[in-house]
Amino acid sequence: MKELVARLIYRRTKINFISVSIGIVYLWFGMLKFFAGVSPAEDIAKATIEQLTFGILTPEISIILLAVWETLIGLFLIGHLFVKFALKLALIHIILTFLPFLFFPDLIFSQAPFGLTLLGQYIIKNVIILGVLVFLLKESNQGRI
Repeated sequence: MKELVARLIYRRTKINFISVSIGIVYLWFGMLKFFAGVSPAEDIAKATIEQLTFGILTPEISIILLAVWETLIGLFLIGHLFVKFALKLALIHIILTFLPFLFFPDLIFSQAPFGLTLLGQYIIKNVIILGVLVFLLKESNQGRI
């Protein structure tokens, strides 16, 4: 019985650590976007949102909305608040981060289909975050978070 309890506590601790780790990344990247010229993703984010909204949102408004979105995800995951909601928001967000592959392939690929620019590498690392978010959402649906 003690071993089972210990394993459950260990599993819960691992899941919480992963959730907080992803939350820190979201909080950090979100906070950067509140300060013009600080985020390395600022220009591509503005351009992508402009394409996605057909220019309805100005770049200044879109980057602030994105900063709020990412920061809230981070705070929710770190604080274990509205976890399922935060994970769903994060999942939508992380999927949208791949849109530059469609909208701006010339900025993403140095030599298609495998040669990535630094920006392309910055985006492709989100595959890891996507996998972790799917895992965390599955765990939350099973009541483990």
